[in-house]
Order: sequence, then C-alpha cells, then structure tokens
Amino acid sequence: MGDMFTPRHIALGLAVVLVSSAVAFAQPAAPQEPVLNQKGKDVQWVPTSPVLLDKMLDMAQVTPKDYLVDLGSGDGITVIGAARRGVKALGIEYDANLVEVSKRNAKAAGVDALAEFRRGDIFKTNFSKATVVFTFLLPSLNLQLRPTILAMPPGTRVVSNTFPMGDWEPDDRVRVEGPCERWCEALFWVVPARVAGVWRTPQGDLTLAQRFQMVSGTLSDKTPLQGRLRGEALSFTLGAGTFTGRVHGYRITGTFIEDGRPSSWTLVRR
Repeated sequence: MGDMFTPRHIALGLAVVLVSSAVAFAQPAAPQEPVLNQKGKDVQWVPTSPVLLDKMLDMAQVTPKDYLVDLGSGDGITVIGAARRGVKALGIEYDANLVEVSKRNAKAAGVDALAEFRRGDIFKTNFSKATVVFTFLLPSLNLQLRPTILAMPPGTRVVSNTFPMGDWEPDDRVRVEGPCERWCEALFWVVPARVAGVWRTPQGDLTLAQRFQMVSGTLSDKTPLQGRLRGEALSFTLGAGTFTGRVHGYRITGTFIEDGRPSSWTLVRR
C-alpha cells in the first residue's frame, strides 16, 4: 500500500517548502567581480597593474603613519596594497557591488582591519584628512577634483594612474615596463604651500607670485627670483644667491647662501 498523506502532512510539507524558499530568497547575492570596461557612474572599470601600484606606493613613500584615500577605488586593489604595508586606507566607490567585492577581497587578504570601503560620490565625500590621495580617473574628473586637492594641507601627496591634473605639472612621473601592458605611468604631486604675496626679508620686501608649485617674484630692488615648492619646502634663486627653507604659515625660515656665505633668513608675510 502506498504512503497516505493527510491534510496535516500536506500543510507541514508546504510550510517547509515556503520557509526554505524564504531563506533562499533572503540570501544576498554574492558580489560579482568586475569585467574590463564595465561602465560606472563617471568611468569604466579597468584594472590597475600590481607592478604599477607598487611603484605608486613607493613614489608616495607611504608609511603606517599615513592615511590613504583612493578616489574611485574599484575592486579595492590600491587600498588593499596600502593596507598590506600597514597603512590605514579608505576606498570611496560609487558602485555598491564593487564596494562589496573590495570588502571581500580585503578580508581574504587579511587586511580588513586597515582597509575600509564606503559607497559614495567622490565629489560629495569629505576626504580632507587624507595624507595621501590616489586616483585612476579621466583627466576631466581629475580637473574637477583639483581645487579640492589644492586646498588640502601642504605636503599632502597625490598619485594618479596615467592621467594628469590639467596644467598642474607633476613633481615626478615614472613609467613601468615588464608585466604592465597598459595604463603603466604614475604621476606624482605634492600639494604646495600658499606663498603668493609680500614678505619682509633681511634684504627688503620680497613679492612672490605662484602658479601651483612654481614661484617667481622680485626683491624691492627689482632683483628677479625663480623658485619651486615641494609641499612646505621652498627653494629659490635670488640674484647670485640661493635660498632653501620651510613655510610655516605666515613665516618662512631657512638659509640664504651667497658667495659661499650662509646666513639665516626669516621671511614674514606682510
């Protein structure tokens, strides 16, 4: 004789099926790895070469004292690479799926305690606490971000995979060969201090003009000046002399050398 199913048996069976279906339905979909040229909000996803990433981290001279922010962090490779060096790092990514991919990758790499990922718009997210900023964005997007980056504290280091920041010339650039097939150039900047204006010096008033890290000007006797900033470090030639010093807000302290004779200078902003 075959099995007999009472209404109670049928009801219990349906309940089990419904609960199982509900549990299966409640399971979140696993994050999907990105594919080449996958479209995002402002850019298409392309991978960063590991060999270039190592070079970029070297250029920025990252240490565990830094806080690195990657703008448009994609699959998280930059943040994870920094975290492997003991650096606390944040990735800001608009694509929610890529955020989950990044979190999964960071956990698999054992660096999820240092690597953080947030879904957000890079143009609306505050990243002003970063000491190092990474980008792999189109030139037009870098240009939109440039005013925000230039307003960051002097000495903030900025590294871009391949793409420039408009007419803000990089302080350094390196191209890697070997296993890197495309997108193989790293561009590096240091946010310069702001020195444009008039400064009192031991030799008279010094008027400085500034275009990004490049500095020009004249002394009160019309002696011309040409110089350069690297963060808060300022150097310039003035007539037959050279000056190297450091910007401290409204003061610049350093050494002026002329005819082999050094003298301590303190410049005070008027």
